[in-house]
Amino acid sequence: MSNYVDVYLLPIAESNVEKYRQTASAAGKIFRKNGALSYREYLASDLNTEGVLPFPSIIELQPGETIIYAAVEYESEQHRNESLKRTMEDPELGTTMPEDCRNIFDYTKMVYGGFKILVDE
Repeated sequence: MSNYVDVYLLPIAESNVEKYRQTASAAGKIFRKNGALSYREYLASDLNTEGVLPFPSIIELQPGETIIYAAVEYESEQHRNESLKRTMEDPELGTTMPEDCRNIFDYTKMVYGGFKILVDE
């Protein structure tokens, strides 16, 4: 059962979405192999919200950019720490990523955090 999740929000050029999907799919398999319970990435589809603070204003999207939301689930924060350590040390992670993967999106604009489950209905 998942009681902890790492969440990532990242801006990406719409022209790089397919390349990113391929990279994320390869990474997801490695995260799962090393203990993540699930690995999901979502592409923004409705960012024109009213009456609340919309994602594009927080992340400062540029014209032609969209947002990827990623969630990686674990049993606990400790399980995440152990699994993530194995993932980062996994030599397959480096070999499955394209050489130019750092050019797919701007890592300095990525938003990240770990969360404990509050409600699970």
